[in-house]
Amino acid sequence: MEASQHYLCSTKRELSNMRLYPETAASQLEFDKVKVLLREHAKTEYAKQKAEQLRIHTRKDYIELELQQSNEFKLILQLGQYFPNDFTQNIGRDIKLLSIPGALLTGEQWMPIRKLAENISSIFRWFDTERRTAFPALSKVIAGTYYEKVIIEMIDDILDESGNVKDNASEDLQKIRMSLYKKRNELRRMFEKVIAKLAKAGYSADIDESFSNGRRVVAVFSEHKRQVKGILHGESDSRKTAFIEPEETIDLNNAVFSLENDEIKEVQRILRELTARLSVYAHLLKQYLDTTGEYDFINAKAKLALDMNGQLPALTDKSHIHLIDAYHPLLYLYNKISGKKTIPVTLTLDEKSRILVISGPNAGGKTVTMKTVGLNQIMLQSGLLVPVHPDSQMGIFKQLFIHIGDTQNLEFELSTYSSHLLHMKYFIETANGKTMFFIDELGSGSDPNLGGAFAEVIMEELSRRHSYGIVTTHYLNLKVMANHTQGILNGAMQFDEVRLQPMYKLIVGKPGSSYTFAIAERIGLPQHLINRARKLVDEDHFKLDRLLNSTEQDLQHLDQEKKELSRLLKENEKLKKEMQLVMDKERHRQQVEILKNQNQISEERLVYLKDMERKLKQIVLDWKKAENKNDVVKNLQNLLFKGKETIVVNKLAKKVDSKYKELNEHVVVGSLVKLKKNYQIGEVKEIRGKRAIVQIGVLPMNVNIADLISVQKLEEPSKQ
Repeated sequence: MEASQHYLCSTKRELSNMRLYPETAASQLEFDKVKVLLREHAKTEYAKQKAEQLRIHTRKDYIELELQQSNEFKLILQLGQYFPNDFTQNIGRDIKLLSIPGALLTGEQWMPIRKLAENISSIFRWFDTERRTAFPALSKVIAGTYYEKVIIEMIDDILDESGNVKDNASEDLQKIRMSLYKKRNELRRMFEKVIAKLAKAGYSADIDESFSNGRRVVAVFSEHKRQVKGILHGESDSRKTAFIEPEETIDLNNAVFSLENDEIKEVQRILRELTARLSVYAHLLKQYLDTTGEYDFINAKAKLALDMNGQLPALTDKSHIHLIDAYHPLLYLYNKISGKKTIPVTLTLDEKSRILVISGPNAGGKTVTMKTVGLNQIMLQSGLLVPVHPDSQMGIFKQLFIHIGDTQNLEFELSTYSSHLLHMKYFIETANGKTMFFIDELGSGSDPNLGGAFAEVIMEELSRRHSYGIVTTHYLNLKVMANHTQGILNGAMQFDEVRLQPMYKLIVGKPGSSYTFAIAERIGLPQHLINRARKLVDEDHFKLDRLLNSTEQDLQHLDQEKKELSRLLKENEKLKKEMQLVMDKERHRQQVEILKNQNQISEERLVYLKDMERKLKQIVLDWKKAENKNDVVKNLQNLLFKGKETIVVNKLAKKVDSKYKELNEHVVVGSLVKLKKNYQIGEVKEIRGKRAIVQIGVLPMNVNIADLISVQKLEEPSKQ
């Protein structure tokens, strides 16, 4: 029970939350939009509230459990498995009422409670031994609670499927309902007689009968109401029809009315008694409700992860970021819907390289890159799977500072640069080794030389405090500083100078150019204005920017060549595998052919031995039966030595050899050949692989080429 309270009542625990500056930092990173998307996947009120109040935690054990649960539920969804969490009703008030002494829950209120208990029963059955092992994080949600079957049994003893109290719920109720049944039948029969009598007299109206204040009355024409004895209950709006309780049915109506009141009282007594008996399980039912809400919340996180291709990276309890193919979650979703491609970010911030300075042209993706890192980080620390490669590694930060865009403070009449410095003052006073910060256009809003100097000082101080972060800038002095300051490294957003289009790809290790003059030339600004602007710029400054421009373009070409080389290597590797496959197939085919030949020889030998065994058995039988044993001996000799056959074969061989000469040539179509076994001569008509069709006389024969020898007919000596 303690484990369940520890987990399900986590909102009451004092968990360490990430410190944000300013308070709008999460919304600036668009975390509020992620929470809205998460809430849309939630079905229960519990899950919806938890999505709205999503916290950014700093405890590794808590974050790890949340991430594992989301990942396990995502796996269930991907495998198409059914998880039995179908209860979505908000019955918190009814469960709270259950714990109040003297309270009464109606049959309609008990039905959802029964459904909740039934749903929990299904969840416990789903988590068999195998699934508890396969989904350990999900099973922890129910680790501290238990299923109590008595709750459903007690409800079923009293209520039917519709929530009505059963007749046998008590002996008194059974007697009351039996009496009520009899009295209603008597009343019905009596009414039928009265209505028939009034209809015969022509007094009854078209309605015949009705009910007034729960009592059965007959409808008669108003002009005949005095002819009918009974109690007048009222008239219609048109005053043409009067509703009278006939004198004959008054006692029966009184009896039915009294029994109905008795029934209501008994039903209320039974329901109050049921409420009192089950009130001891009020706390357990509250746990059940929270459990279904928790699983609904985990389900919502898993569905959101499927939408944005969320993965579980390696989590470390230190300040560290190693992102591989990280996507901006919201941009990924937007481009996914519109069919556009999203460019991922790959970067590493560790103890050696803590601060990344990103430069490049405007609208090149610098701010989006910052937001990609920041949003993924706070999503991860909120227990959400993030759209990165699974091999990525992400640490835990306790503070996140952000300064993006124009932050003028009109209330204090601060200028843009004053506001900028005010934020920087907070950054350098509060930052530490567990801080992640993002500064867009550091030093902007002031004189470039003075602003650049202050920017250098601020970056040095943040580096000295071992903080981790990303800074975007156009200042050359910051690019130069990043190149020779330990802990700070350069990065650039790639730009296509030919088409004047940003490529939205981050290259870490080299600074980028702002492409100021290149863009001006491409858009057609007058050349004399561009030349005048160049003269106004410091020559060293201009040379450095041009060098950065040239370097970046060279890097792009190298990157393209690297990709082409990688493609060729992959293609070569593919061809190598295909060649190896062909060679393996040929080697296998040859081995199969050898085995076939061996098997053929073995089969022929087996047939020969079986035939020999049969003949020897026959000779044994003949020996026993024959009177003249010599004949049997001769047969045995013929069988074993085949003397005559040998003589015949030898004679035939001598005859053929005298007429034909063997040639040391390959057998081809049209060759004259000799069969090795029986010394017959024929002509090759066709070759099929390793076999040949040989015409011997008028009969064609299919013979193995290895059993053939090419021959040439010898000329007969001329007669003198």
